[in-house]
Amino acid sequence: MICKKTEGTMPPHDLNRSSLAHQTGRLFVLSAPSGAGKTTLRKALMDRFPDLCYSISHTTRQPRTGEQDGVDYYFIDQDEFKQRLDANRWAEWARVHENYYGTSADFLDRCLSGRKDVLLDIDVQGARQILDRYPESITIFIMPPSLETLRRRLSARGTDNAQTIALRLVNAQREIAQKDRYRHVLINDQLSEAVASLCALVEAYRTGVAPD
Repeated sequence: MICKKTEGTMPPHDLNRSSLAHQTGRLFVLSAPSGAGKTTLRKALMDRFPDLCYSISHTTRQPRTGEQDGVDYYFIDQDEFKQRLDANRWAEWARVHENYYGTSADFLDRCLSGRKDVLLDIDVQGARQILDRYPESITIFIMPPSLETLRRRLSARGTDNAQTIALRLVNAQREIAQKDRYRHVLINDQLSEAVASLCALVEAYRTGVAPD
């Protein structure tokens, strides 16, 4: 497990200012290739910091079996989504397979103005949009130790065929190529170490102590 600061194209973050009484909440953004362990790490982070506001995405697709509105997604129709899009009420959004997905800017603004810290679990494309609107976001990219390790993890899940796994690996390479856009890169080798490092990183920002 490695945690490092990256320079890349990220806007500078004034850690001295972070040590002062925060006038708004902090926005933490997690991204990772499929199979890198982001969901597990995100849940562990929420267990460690239950006061974090987790942003649930909106979608126009139909709920899948077992999915609950307001838990897995907020399910809305396309007309409502497009009305909010026209009103600039999505912090980030994308159209995937004829369905729309978006993060509510209303929710983020309400939490941040209330001095609450927020956690987002979004892809690389979404993270770029978030940075356009919230340039002080603390972005964290989760990586597997290697593509071969990622391939083994995807195969072990038993949910995808060989063709789908190959496509996920191609997408992973594209996402990893953009890791230097993120303020921090964490390599998920040993899960327990990855959880400890991620929690320590978030706690450092929340307490105003500059991460190593």
